[in-house]
Amino acid sequence: MLQQRTLKSLTRAVGVGLHSGQRVELTLRPAPPDTGIVFRRVDLAQPVDIPVNPGSVCDTRMATTISPGGDPGAPKVNTIEHLMSACAGLGLDNVYVDITAEEVPILDGSSAAFVYLLQSAGIELQKAPKKFIRVLKPIEVREGEGRTLKWARLEPYHGYKLAFEIDFDHPAVDQTGQRVEFDFGSGQYKRDIARARTFGFTKDVEMMRSRGLGLGASMDNAIVVDDYRVLNADGLRYDDEFVKHKILDAIGDLYVVGHPLLAAYTAYKSGHALNNQLLRALLAQPDAYEIASFEDERQAPRGMAELAPAW
Repeated sequence: MLQQRTLKSLTRAVGVGLHSGQRVELTLRPAPPDTGIVFRRVDLAQPVDIPVNPGSVCDTRMATTISPGGDPGAPKVNTIEHLMSACAGLGLDNVYVDITAEEVPILDGSSAAFVYLLQSAGIELQKAPKKFIRVLKPIEVREGEGRTLKWARLEPYHGYKLAFEIDFDHPAVDQTGQRVEFDFGSGQYKRDIARARTFGFTKDVEMMRSRGLGLGASMDNAIVVDDYRVLNADGLRYDDEFVKHKILDAIGDLYVVGHPLLAAYTAYKSGHALNNQLLRALLAQPDAYEIASFEDERQAPRGMAELAPAW
């Protein structure tokens, strides 16, 4: 039987929120089978649990934000996508995430630090079948037309692979890879995707800060790009780091569905909002998916049964 996974022990991190600039402590703890990923605001007089699911997403501007039942007036947790991406990359099903502020710490702007934290806690198999969402027919969401067109699509596939294309019409970004494909069957999430950092443009900084966003951003946790070039002294970690970060985000956004997908995801200029719309469109059509598990691990797609190696 292909089994669910949780952590062997707890692990902690301290950092600042990318948008809030607030200091925040994060404690990642083991959780029982069929719990899913649950964020817990422990800084409140009465701690509030926020189970991650598509309906809990209450805001998708600049990041994925969740609240109980998606209530915009309820306690929130912002910027969950990098941690969710790391959980998906390591195949973790059940984790409690205790957090002392409204935003997950940005750490180095990628998911690599979260992967390290999770692996340092150790990964434990649980006595329950791992559940997948198998996509049975194509689902697509689109927005805009012409130059403003964006779209995202899920199609049936025995495994999980993602393809993403960007088009920023910017000299620094245009010099790098614009399209990337990643197949989870490779087992190389940590090597090929996890180190891709979030990025931002100096021309957007004033607008963002006027809205109370980007207050914790720096060259220590983001790629910063002016009108012509990357400003970070050490340059890029991958030749196609911009588009790889968009795939990293998409992996995190899609893991909000609560189970790993068996599907092929393809997207053009998609983002947090469109990714969440895609999940809602999928769940709105009961004949478009089914819950699957594998009694015989050999029938599972390549790469799904192996535990991620320790660092």
